[in-house]
Amino acid sequence: MELDIGMIRGLGTLVVMIAFIGLSLWVFNRRRDRDFAEARLLPFVDDRLPPAGQEPAMRNERQ
Repeated sequence: MELDIGMIRGLGTLVVMIAFIGLSLWVFNRRRDRDFAEARLLPFVDDRLPPAGQEPAMRNERQ
């Protein structure tokens, strides 16, 4: 059995297809739904503000 370019491309396609199916099963697994539901809300979580008397941690020192 000689590996030519067609065989290598076919094996590459097979590996990517198996990875895609595995990732799809992992993402749509019911047991992971709670973790993803929590992660889904992360962009809407408010950033914690520093106490009123304290300056923000990030300042531009070049002024």
